[in-house]
Amino acid sequence: MARTFIGGLVGGIILFVLGYVFWATPLGDIPYKNASDPQNAAVQTALAQNLSQTGTGAYIIPSHHGAEGAVLYAKGPIATVYFNTAGFSPDDMSMILPGFVMALVAGLLMAFGLAAVGGGGRSFANLARMVVLYSLGFTAWEFLATPIFNHFGWGYWIYAFIAESVSLIVAGLVVARWFMPRGHVAAAAAEPPAAAATEG
Repeated sequence: MARTFIGGLVGGIILFVLGYVFWATPLGDIPYKNASDPQNAAVQTALAQNLSQTGTGAYIIPSHHGAEGAVLYAKGPIATVYFNTAGFSPDDMSMILPGFVMALVAGLLMAFGLAAVGGGGRSFANLARMVVLYSLGFTAWEFLATPIFNHFGWGYWIYAFIAESVSLIVAGLVVARWFMPRGHVAAAAAEPPAAAATEG
């Protein structure tokens, strides 16, 4: 239990560090397109004038539930807007602590999940295969299906797929290799001779 818990913390730290590398360094600018300063100002003003009353949240622009909105939506252009009524500094660090806590929670869930399925004496190769396939299964659905269903451009979502896949796989492989309970390691070490005896 203690070994798994420590592994979860290490996995969470890896997720946090790689998240910083992919999203808080200049690499994080790769998936975004940029408008000019006048365009930014015009769009920001339009957002403030039209969305401030309904408040912070995610918006489909234009909303297509009414007849007029459906016509506008079909005509385009359209946008999905993640709107916040309040601004904050680009260098704001207030999200670091809660983000770090969330990374640790994710790492712990990963570690205890691997410990649960590793109880059958699975080798590191089997656990590694599981980490890679489950990580890719999640990120493919989460990040590559989104632009398909929402008709988004692909650039941001391909980058997010790569960034999150790498983060989850690296964290999972470290946990699987060094932080599984020792009983699982011993069982895995005894697996090849047992398999050979069965075949004989």
